[in-house]
Amino acid sequence: MGDGDLSMELAALERYLGSLYGDARVTRISELGGTPTVPDDGLKGFGYGKPYLIEFESRGKEHSVVLSSMRVQGGFGHDHFSDRAQILIWQHSTFNKLPRHVESIDVGYFTGRGEMRSAGDAEEYFILMKKVEGTEYFNDLERIKREGRLTGLDKRRCIALSSYLADIHRNRHDNRELYFRKIRDLVGHGECIMGLADSYPEDGPVSGERLCEIEKKCVDWRYRIKKNTHRLCMVHGDFHPWNIMFRKGDDFTLLDRSRGE
Repeated sequence: MGDGDLSMELAALERYLGSLYGDARVTRISELGGTPTVPDDGLKGFGYGKPYLIEFESRGKEHSVVLSSMRVQGGFGHDHFSDRAQILIWQHSTFNKLPRHVESIDVGYFTGRGEMRSAGDAEEYFILMKKVEGTEYFNDLERIKREGRLTGLDKRRCIALSSYLADIHRNRHDNRELYFRKIRDLVGHGECIMGLADSYPEDGPVSGERLCEIEKKCVDWRYRIKKNTHRLCMVHGDFHPWNIMFRKGDDFTLLDRSRGE
């Protein structure tokens, strides 16, 4: 399945609709507002971002639904498929709460094999990962702070980590819109500078005036570096001692990559 075209078997569409309605036989398909056609055994050249009218029969009744996806494009915060998924999941969870809004029946996803799967009953998402052995790197730093000295292993681990960062940072991307998005998120995302500023209590150690001053300087700095699109590269995004697990010697594994693609 390409970035711009949707190609799937008619049987896959009918299996998906059948999972929602009990059974389904598709009778006509068209771009919304276009001329309906009787489908053959495949659906070719249907583009992402275009709404399609699908008419089908289920248990003796006729149904009409609109299948809509988002156009695959850079910019506007739609760069990664997870960005587009976020929008569609949110729409499905809110359309039916607003009076007089069109009803959402389901939200789902396409697989690489052209199948359609429902995610409409999801409430929270999870990730299943492999288990890794090791000790968090912050334990090393706590020991160094406590003892006031570096061992040979400490130096080797420092070199291993810095070499790793140099290696992944060599993986560069030529994508102006994505670079703009990344430095914009760095300033304004809820997990980045402004989100952290909002986490400070009103009577905390940093005044609201000082936080406001910091945020303004960050916006100014964003425009200062905005032309440096050549700097876009692969990063981990949350590279700190609690996300680094060391085993014997300088062998390590990272946890919880964020905003790094």
